[in-house]
Amino acid sequence: MIRLTFRQMEYFEALAQLRHFGRAAGFVGVTQPALSSQIAEMEDRLGARLFERGARSVELTPEGADLRPKIEAILNQARDLEAAALQDAAPMQGRFRLGIIPTVAPYLLPDLLPRLKLLYPRLSLELRETITEVLLEETALGKLDAAIVATPVERQGIDVEPLFEDPFLLAVSDAELGKTAPPVAPQSRVLERLMLLEEGHCMRDQALAICGEVKPVAIANFAATSLTTLTQMVAHGLGVTLVPQIARDVMASIPGVHLVPFAGSPPSRTVALARRRGAARRAECAALAETIRDIAGSAGGEPPGDQRPHRAQS
Repeated sequence: MIRLTFRQMEYFEALAQLRHFGRAAGFVGVTQPALSSQIAEMEDRLGARLFERGARSVELTPEGADLRPKIEAILNQARDLEAAALQDAAPMQGRFRLGIIPTVAPYLLPDLLPRLKLLYPRLSLELRETITEVLLEETALGKLDAAIVATPVERQGIDVEPLFEDPFLLAVSDAELGKTAPPVAPQSRVLERLMLLEEGHCMRDQALAICGEVKPVAIANFAATSLTTLTQMVAHGLGVTLVPQIARDVMASIPGVHLVPFAGSPPSRTVALARRRGAARRAECAALAETIRDIAGSAGGEPPGDQRPHRAQS
């Protein structure tokens, strides 16, 4: 009888996902030789080569690709059993794997992490920050217990619970402010100089939807992987960009940047908690959602329709 260990299956899963021995080893918290040794032993026991080793990456062989969904199903069942046991013992304790998109993480976590530590000292939170597509994939596979994303979420087998509305403001430079009388209309020519996050970030699509009939011409020239980089580019007069209200105070503290509201009902995104349908830990997800809503409500100092440019107070 062929016997594979749970550890070997976890190592296989990490390597199949990351396609790199060093990154996979770091992900599971072991040395690269230890991971390589376990994969080699796994291949020896199965009598099949599971990965093709390349100079810079590895790829699944046909045998490895056939084995992958079976191993992921076993790991998901084991994780659900673990989660159910923890939930039966007491809610909000043990390991909880939470994903979060980059346009929310830096602005929510400074308040969320100490609050969770205070309320649930026995909870061991593991965080993963990356783009929505990856978070939903890992949530669907059971690698994450939940993920904080922005809607819409179009993924089969994922349940979504809205957390809060996050209105958008327009970040402009000192020089641009004199030519951009607030509030900004969605048809304003200033949006032609809109700079966006790189492909894959959900806020890119949301920004394009806000532009309406105005075609941003700065897209081809400028893109960034973080809101902070985009806002620094604004400060130096390279263009304008969108800033969600959750990031307002941080971005408005950058010298030379002003945050201007939109006219009428401000465009916004809905930040939500996504989890795998039918998975355990519903109580933890509900408690997490309640905590986030409380933080978001406490942080909403200005009403979204305030018609003044915003600068953080020193």
